[in-house]
Amino acid sequence: MKKGIIGLALASLLLLAACSSSNNEAKDTSKEATIGVLQMMKHASLDAAYEGFKEGLKEEGYEEGKNLTINYQVGTGAQDSLKSMSETLVKKDPDLLLGIATPAAISLLNETTDIPIVITAVTDPVESKLVASEKKPGGNVTGTTDMVPIEKQVKLLLSIKDNIKTVGIAYNAGEGNSKIQADLAIEALKKEGVETKVLTANSTNDVQSVMTSLAKNTDAIYIPTDNTFATAAPVVGEVAKEYKIPVVAGSAEQVEAGGLATFGINYTSLGKQTGVMAAKILKGEAKPESLPIESANDLELIVNKDMASALGINPDDIKAPE
Repeated sequence: MKKGIIGLALASLLLLAACSSSNNEAKDTSKEATIGVLQMMKHASLDAAYEGFKEGLKEEGYEEGKNLTINYQVGTGAQDSLKSMSETLVKKDPDLLLGIATPAAISLLNETTDIPIVITAVTDPVESKLVASEKKPGGNVTGTTDMVPIEKQVKLLLSIKDNIKTVGIAYNAGEGNSKIQADLAIEALKKEGVETKVLTANSTNDVQSVMTSLAKNTDAIYIPTDNTFATAAPVVGEVAKEYKIPVVAGSAEQVEAGGLATFGINYTSLGKQTGVMAAKILKGEAKPESLPIESANDLELIVNKDMASALGINPDDIKAPE
């Protein structure tokens, strides 16, 4: 009888030790991780998302130069260059991939359905066919969406200036995410009884002419989180000052570089959320297929005080929409 008890106790101890070892292995960050990053193009919002991503990883125990190696690739927005970079990143067989902006995320997914991919700065991952649904992604992709509260941004815009009858909307028609937001803005403005005038740009070279035309023919301008207009945000700001027209943009970074105000996303914070999600995958605590897409935790009112001064607007009069 004693031998049986001793044997049972020993078996229990071995089982507990095995479980403990398994748990420690799942959360172990001493083993070096490798991550391949593909960013669609250079501009402040996407750069901020990448920096935030690294911050989130660091908080979770992964830090470059210690236990983390990142292969960071930045495209020019052209699909051919993104494909080539995606192929290079996947061939290195990293532990995880990050796609910053929809074209980059799609390009990575086209190259692998095995390596875990996290995404950020993607407005509609379902419409983009990156995931089956936001609650249950179902494949090797998960991450964060940068869908902004369009109706609240419209209310913010209409509260800045009296008697706004026509709002200009500017974006790159080639960016699917931008069109989704623009259509939502048109719908929200229509509900408020406000007319819209829509102009699109094919590249940053078109931004000045688009902005100038809208500034001459509208009372205010709305720009979604569009990569082309974000890249040319200083040009947006120059035109806004010249024609004394308020511009509400989709993100904090766009406002800081050339808009008047927004109620929306801070891309550094969004990237940080994505980094925390990536760490869960690296630690073995979650898999992309069952890790829901997350929206921004933090939405904030951002006012460019210099722009407000240039437009003759008291920045303290600009309030967050309810």
